[in-house]
Amino acid sequence: MCRNITELRGLEPAANDEEIEAAARQYVRKVSGITHPTDRTRDVFERVVAEVAHITHHLLDELPERRQPPQTVPPLRRPEVRARIAEREAAAAAR
Repeated sequence: MCRNITELRGLEPAANDEEIEAAARQYVRKVSGITHPTDRTRDVFERVVAEVAHITHHLLDELPERRQPPQTVPPLRRPEVRARIAEREAAAAAR
C-alpha cells in the first residue's frame, strides 16, 4: 500500500472518477488498517470508499484553481501502473 495519498487537485486533465475512487480507497485502507476486506468488512468498507469519493468530488469542484499542478504524476496516469492493471484484469478475465 502506498504511504502517501495521491494529490488530485490541479491535474490536467482534471482527476477522473477512477483516480478519485483510487485515492478514496487508499485513504480508507490507511485509516481503517484494512488492506483486503473480508466478507465481514466488505460492505462497510465499500460504502465508506463511495462516501469518501463523493466528498472528494465536492472538494475538488469547490476549491479554487491551483496556480501550479501537483509535482508528481498520479499513479493511475503512469504507464507502468496502467500496464500492471491491464495484466491483472486480463488474468482475472482468463479465469
